[in-house]
Amino acid sequence: MHVVIMGCGRVGSTLAHSLEQQGHTVAVIDQDPTAFRRLGSGFGGRRVTGVGFDQDTLREAGIEEAGAFAAVSSGDNSNIIAARVAREMFGIENVVARIYDPRRAEVYQRLGIPTVATVRWTADQMLRRLLPSGAEPLWRDPSGGVQLAEVHTSPAWIGHKVSRLQEETGARVAFVTRLGEAMLPSAQTVLQEGDLVHVMLRTDEVAAVEAAFAKGPEEDHS
Repeated sequence: MHVVIMGCGRVGSTLAHSLEQQGHTVAVIDQDPTAFRRLGSGFGGRRVTGVGFDQDTLREAGIEEAGAFAAVSSGDNSNIIAARVAREMFGIENVVARIYDPRRAEVYQRLGIPTVATVRWTADQMLRRLLPSGAEPLWRDPSGGVQLAEVHTSPAWIGHKVSRLQEETGARVAFVTRLGEAMLPSAQTVLQEGDLVHVMLRTDEVAAVEAAFAKGPEEDHS
């Protein structure tokens, strides 16, 4: 797939290299030609100097053949305008915009433009490590009825299988982050110390699931 990235800062350049390593073709747009130094000599994609929401610049970057577009410049307004141009003018379905202002991010998310609110996300992740409790929503479906959340898990669950966690809490474990790496657990996977458990659940069941995860497994009287 061909991917166009607007913004050649640390995020844009890292994203470009990651996509290229996965076999995709990449074009990076930036107003500052010196920014392309971050890509290094090993980058095989296109470097396009220009404004990321200008249609001619986007065409030069191959937007008409692209399957995805990422707006990761340092400006919220530029990112959202570019994302909307890619989506509405060129029909790109896979579009994402980085937004620093979390209030704006929520508005654009409701308008159908997927956003990553970096300041809010970073602060939330720090809080999750400082004060591990409850559930932290990571994604919600458009209706708001279903969400993916990282749920604080009581140490009492350590040594128990994912199947038992799911059976007693009613939540479906989507994946587990272990030692910084995400993994798809089987029913036989045993929870270890330090695991971060991410579950799919109904929004109206969040409180009950939080309580079950915090309580630990039911006593086995057999």
